[in-house]
Amino acid sequence: MTLVFWLLSLNPRETVDAPSLRDISGPRWVIVVLSILSSTFLFALDNTVVADVQPRIVLQFAAVDKLAWLSVAFIMAAVSTNLLFGQLYSQLAVCGAAPNMDTLIVGRALCGLGGSGMYLGVLSLIAATTTVQERPLYVGGIGLTWGLGTILGPLVGGAFAESAATWRWAFYINLVVGAVIIPIYFLLLPSPDPQPNATTLRGRLREIDFLGAALMLGSITTFVVAINFGGTVYPWSSALEITLFLVSEAYTLLFGFQQWLCLCTTPTRRLLPMEILTGESAQTTLIMFCTTAAGGAGIFVPVYFIPLFFQFTRGDDPVRAAVRLLPFILFGVVVTLGQGALLSHKSGRFGLYMAWFLAGGVLATVGGVLMYMVTATSSDAWVCASSSLLGAGVGMFSQAGFSVAQASNDEALGSKVAAFIALGQTGGITLSLAIANSVFINEATRRLGKVLGGSVNKEQIDAAIAGIGSDFFEKMGPETMVLVLDAVVEAMRKVYILVIVAGALVVALSFWMRRERLFISATAVGA
Repeated sequence: MTLVFWLLSLNPRETVDAPSLRDISGPRWVIVVLSILSSTFLFALDNTVVADVQPRIVLQFAAVDKLAWLSVAFIMAAVSTNLLFGQLYSQLAVCGAAPNMDTLIVGRALCGLGGSGMYLGVLSLIAATTTVQERPLYVGGIGLTWGLGTILGPLVGGAFAESAATWRWAFYINLVVGAVIIPIYFLLLPSPDPQPNATTLRGRLREIDFLGAALMLGSITTFVVAINFGGTVYPWSSALEITLFLVSEAYTLLFGFQQWLCLCTTPTRRLLPMEILTGESAQTTLIMFCTTAAGGAGIFVPVYFIPLFFQFTRGDDPVRAAVRLLPFILFGVVVTLGQGALLSHKSGRFGLYMAWFLAGGVLATVGGVLMYMVTATSSDAWVCASSSLLGAGVGMFSQAGFSVAQASNDEALGSKVAAFIALGQTGGITLSLAIANSVFINEATRRLGKVLGGSVNKEQIDAAIAGIGSDFFEKMGPETMVLVLDAVVEAMRKVYILVIVAGALVVALSFWMRRERLFISATAVGA
């Protein structure tokens, strides 16, 4: 129903308020929009498809110490290449067959590379084919399909995990969707040329800062590896952990110097878009970067940990645990869509974007606090209400940063702005998931060790943390089981501190935003 409402709100015809930036209209434009947004759907689906199949994968490959990588590998690859794909757009099936956990992790990373390209392509195409006034509505559509993919990710993964097809088809599904939409891309998709003066492919590729991309990739990868390995594979004080953090810092410094001195690049070609970080709208762009990063954390931490909570405390199977996510995601999707439509309203009555961020930050903070208060005995209604409030709050600002940042900058910088804000979004997701997984696994291991003492080995504790220890739990006495569940849920609560901090950050940053309305049409201004 939400999708139908959004489609009906599209205006495929030309308007007198703003010149059209596209040469197709009517039903063809609607089909093109749906095909473009399907890429976002796949990107979001791939982000969360492992949320409910982690226990089955860990059980099959017996690699609990690599559990965190199932969620982080995909988005880590995406964040590492966001700016690179942004430059490429300004110029121009491995997982299902995995025989072991390491191959699966590599496959997830490769999917993340492709997902980043698709996502940046969506943002760039929307920026190139819509006016400033109508863009928030289409960005709301991105939020809608992102939400649908996020909802269906755990459901699809859980359904396949419970079926004869096995969890592998949760990854093969990409091939099916791709086969349907690729013909539309070739036949109908507009192809605006961002560099009409560059006649050859070699000339276009010269514009890409590949050295900067390599240094950024090294910085992010080593940092995420250090966080994921810390306390689970290697002690935090080990030589390898210290080395990884030092190498990450070295890559970061080298990247900064390379961008500053324009080594192997030029001021206009460098990866970091300094023109949007030093111009009149730099403050707004940086604020949108931070709030979008906070939105990524506010969405994906609950997406991965709400199903896990119900699997532990209610004994839910993967599908039912995924269904428990619906209140959180549905409220987030509906609010994101509504916010996009109201922000782009011609009257400008709802265009004061600062108010949306302030209200969303407050709701997200309160929702995060309520989720932090959840215990093993909390009612389903409490969790549902708390997650719904959190979803509504995050929905008010999670996608809005794209529209605000692009409207604040020159139209010619659309692709670079989209890539920079997407870097914030995927960076927030990567960092929050890496920290959340590390905190959960380390805290749960410590607490379970205290509760169970020397009566169990590390493999049994790891199995319990991974959510595959139900048989192990059944052998315990009722009192011990309560203590074990309390220990796991207490460790799970800690991850919502990240959500609380994210919401509070948005509240604080909202007071630094300009009190302006960016999406008022010419008609409204002249009225």
